[in-house]
Amino acid sequence: MSQPIPNGMSTISPHLVCDGAAQAIDFYKKAFGAEEMARLAGPDGKLMHGCVRIQGSTVMLVDEYPNYGMQSPKTLNGTPVTIHIYVPDVDAFVARAVEAGATVSMPVQDMFWGDRYGVLKDPFGHSWSIATHQRDVTAEEIAQSMKSMDGAC
Repeated sequence: MSQPIPNGMSTISPHLVCDGAAQAIDFYKKAFGAEEMARLAGPDGKLMHGCVRIQGSTVMLVDEYPNYGMQSPKTLNGTPVTIHIYVPDVDAFVARAVEAGATVSMPVQDMFWGDRYGVLKDPFGHSWSIATHQRDVTAEEIAQSMKSMDGAC
């Protein structure tokens, strides 16, 4: 009998629509140290399915197929979704991603909730928040920090 969750898959996995999914796989390998798990091209050469593992989690990819309602952030003029990754060294991770072609949306900085945190946009329009947890903070400490922000949050 097969497993309800296939071997090597996460229970929750983002499934990204990309304008250039094959190039996105190559970018994620270079920028994020992703491990390629699958690449299935259709008759037109576009990817019908791709899969990578980033920091132990699976991310699936597909090329745009507007006829099937699959549109990338580039076509949609942005995305409301940010994919979050915890890494051992956020500064090094972000530097490598920028060198590979990502752009910084929010520079890496120490945050009041205990993470060193920054946000990137990849060349395919997807948003990624990257963090290294530095210290444990209580809910009360977080609430107090937010009060002192004068509505900035």
